[in-house]
Amino acid sequence: MMGKQKKKAFKSGYKAISKYLIGSPYKLRPVADLIRRKPYTEAVSILENMPHKGARLIGKTMKSATSNALFQNKKLEEEMLYVKEILVDEGPRLKRVWFRARGRADMLLKRMCHITVVVDEIEKAGN
Repeated sequence: MMGKQKKKAFKSGYKAISKYLIGSPYKLRPVADLIRRKPYTEAVSILENMPHKGARLIGKTMKSATSNALFQNKKLEEEMLYVKEILVDEGPRLKRVWFRARGRADMLLKRMCHITVVVDEIEKAGN
């Protein structure tokens, strides 16, 4: 019987993760889809002009990934980066009681999410 084999994929790029953010992943994923595989400067301008809360949360994580890249590789500049990968995963849910009429109560689920952003150099991507 064969054991489980782990696939080790080499992933290049500079990563930042924000965890336990109060915001539904269903609302954040369409915002993430707009900036995936875009140059960093274009992605920042898109997010700054969006009214969504998710745009602010994703923007913070993306700026963190960019500063990680600029710190680790001093030869890089912001214009040389693009958003290689962006994931919005589900986190735990806060369960709250919502009192209703006639003595009833409903559960209010405050959803959380984890955002992962990977930025990389444009020259490496071959774009």
